[in-house]
Amino acid sequence: MTEVLFYHLQGMSLESVLPPLLEKSLERGWRVVVQSTSPERTEALDAHLWTYSDDSFLPHATWRAGDAQDQPIILSIEDGNPNQANVRFLIDNAALPTDCDSYERVVLVFNGDDADALTAARGAWADCKARGFEVTYWQADERGRWQRRQ
Repeated sequence: MTEVLFYHLQGMSLESVLPPLLEKSLERGWRVVVQSTSPERTEALDAHLWTYSDDSFLPHATWRAGDAQDQPIILSIEDGNPNQANVRFLIDNAALPTDCDSYERVVLVFNGDDADALTAARGAWADCKARGFEVTYWQADERGRWQRRQ
């Protein structure tokens, strides 16, 4: 069964949150697709993932890469699973993919300071519950550590 995790960002940027989540995914041996809603955002994340840390980088490519199937992380704006990922991150209000149930995990990261993002996340939550997915809600504490909330 697909597990859908809702990560509620408040007072944090996606650029600070996404790299550690991707690192943890790779540590677990997972392959990942990160789906955004615009080529510009995808290109900005592509550049960021190469430079976010002086002592680390995340091996990745965009969906346009000729060797996308070989990459552990793909940044995309499209449905599809070019690298046979078992985890899909949805950012910038990207919609749930039609093949949601083919992933072990779907991680929906939304901006809690944006009313449209909150509305979209609530709709996705209801949709996931109706489809029988296991859903969990995560929010960072005052130290920035993610806590599962009820």
